[in-house]
Amino acid sequence: MSLALPRSNKLRPVKMKQIDLTVLSKDFDNVVEFIGKSGVMQFTGSYNELSLTASVGAGNNIQTNQVKTELDSLIDAATYISIPLPLEPNEDSKLPGEAEKALAKSIINEVMSLNQDESKKTQEKQKIEETLNEARAFSSLKASFSDLDKLSYLTFRVGRLDPRYHDQIKLNLSDRAVIIPLGEDNSRIMAAASRKGRFALDTELKRFDFSPIVIPEGFKGIPEELLSGLEDSLKIKEEELREINNRKVRFKEQYSQSLESLIASYLLANTIEELKTRFTSTNSAYLVSGWIPEGIVKSFIEELENITENRIAVRSYNPDEIESIKEGTEKVPVFLSHGKFVNGFEGVVFSYGAPLYGTIDPTPFVAVFFTVLFGIMFGDLGQGLVLFLLGILTAKSNKGFFSKFKKFSTPLVAVGISSMIMGLLSGSVFTNEQLLVAPTRAVTAYLTGRPVDRILAILPLHESGGSVTRLFYFFGFTISVGVILNSIGLVINIINLFSRKKIGEALFSKTGLAGTLFFWYALSIAIRFLVSMLNPQMPSFVFGFYDVCGLLIPVAGIFFGHEILKLLKKQKPVFDEGFMVFIMKGIVEILETISTYVSNTVSFLRVGAFALSHAVLSFIVFFFAERVSGVVAGTALAILIFIIGNLIIILLEGLIVAIQVVRLQYYEFFNKFFDETGSKFNPFRFRKVL
Repeated sequence: MSLALPRSNKLRPVKMKQIDLTVLSKDFDNVVEFIGKSGVMQFTGSYNELSLTASVGAGNNIQTNQVKTELDSLIDAATYISIPLPLEPNEDSKLPGEAEKALAKSIINEVMSLNQDESKKTQEKQKIEETLNEARAFSSLKASFSDLDKLSYLTFRVGRLDPRYHDQIKLNLSDRAVIIPLGEDNSRIMAAASRKGRFALDTELKRFDFSPIVIPEGFKGIPEELLSGLEDSLKIKEEELREINNRKVRFKEQYSQSLESLIASYLLANTIEELKTRFTSTNSAYLVSGWIPEGIVKSFIEELENITENRIAVRSYNPDEIESIKEGTEKVPVFLSHGKFVNGFEGVVFSYGAPLYGTIDPTPFVAVFFTVLFGIMFGDLGQGLVLFLLGILTAKSNKGFFSKFKKFSTPLVAVGISSMIMGLLSGSVFTNEQLLVAPTRAVTAYLTGRPVDRILAILPLHESGGSVTRLFYFFGFTISVGVILNSIGLVINIINLFSRKKIGEALFSKTGLAGTLFFWYALSIAIRFLVSMLNPQMPSFVFGFYDVCGLLIPVAGIFFGHEILKLLKKQKPVFDEGFMVFIMKGIVEILETISTYVSNTVSFLRVGAFALSHAVLSFIVFFFAERVSGVVAGTALAILIFIIGNLIIILLEGLIVAIQVVRLQYYEFFNKFFDETGSKFNPFRFRKVL
């Protein structure tokens, strides 16, 4: 199918439309086949959750039952001859036609016939084995033969029977008894049956004029002919079962590809038949309703008109024209459209929740800040290179172990590059902090005229004088990143609230305009204070009247904002729960606002702390490797320490850093605007999207 979901770089979800299709019954299969293969339409209701297995929805549709029966039979046949079952239709699967149905019936009959034959032979073999085992157990028993007939399991009959009837009596008795010819002319037989089968044995023997032979009084044991006859019969059954197994192998070679293709086609047909039991319909037509991106509506309809030869009626609606959307009982599905880089981080957003339709899409910000924060906390050129290569490997793997992590390929490449950049700045390569000293000195000398061992010295041990100050600057930088991320979250929330017509919250909530202005002005005071402390030439910090106004005006907005709106709208009562309760709630909200902004900002100190812990751990690995290199077999031991140390850092610390970045996104960014989640666009597909 040439139809594809639209791609753009807008900061809002793709605009959607609801489409109602009136489809004639004879065109329904082809229409749904097109929708399922193109994967651009989400059915309204629960139709998208259909199973692609043998189970179908309830209904009285005879055709549905037939498809289910044939699919189940094909699955049984494939399972019997050990063919892997397809979990979903193939890309080129089509609805089964008459030729496919005839082939399916032929394969099912052949395989099931073989299955029945194997089952029968297995039961016969089991019966012979049971008989032989008990006969062997009593073969050396010094008891009279007449006493052996009283065994708890076996019943013996010895006598004369015309050889012409041997085969017929074997056929009639089937697996209920074993007939052993005795003597060279086979004119005598010994028959053995279970105790519960003795009546059937005696009845059949009587029909064919069986003449019992009187066993001499005191005859001991079980005749050798019986044992050898049972053993020969067992060998015959084993050979027959081996031949059946060989036939199974040949069947697998002959029908493997055909069965996989047929099952895939019947999975597709089964899903379509299930849809028939769920959609609103008459005897002649079906109503198919669903959501589709606005940008492809025209081409989508054109394709359907070609498929049905214009035998289709189409109506489209904007979301604001649908009563259930206006009433809030249904949500417009959200489809986020991004480039390859940003698309790799959609999972972080959707693991928290889908943004509401029409609001700002936070995924581009998540992609940038996730990459930057991870790189800051995990700076090492070599270790970053490993993550980068893992990303490339998972991206190119279509099967095997690494293919399971394909969706993480883009984030791995991104954080690998950011970690490599941070490693270049801090001078670390697989924890070795000497390899980059010479090139760093050469580059910095050329650019600035002042050579340094490393551009960013995180550990105070790296350089004498000023390193601790640099470290504090670094922590200040991480807080600045947090301020930017928090501010973006606040701006997104304000825009979202205005677009959702929640004017009061947009203006006066703690994450609205009033709270944002309070946060920014408090930050400006803190920056002025720090600048005056760090630069003696600057005037001393003075908390003036304008600072009081700058803080109190936003606070007053948070405190009285909603009540002011009620007065403007002439809504009564202004204080729903009384004036004192209003005062107490206002004070609590102000305290909560202050504590929230302080904690949200200070929380980004953890970025610097994890960067420092990464540097310390790298230093420890390098220190121990360097110290053991001078002892006996020191080089090998140093290499071993390097390998194990780097593996621990990449696996353990890499995982911890990733968790911390996700945590910062969740609690310091998402909670600014994710007060309500939307519904992710989930188009109907016959194949899963990997």
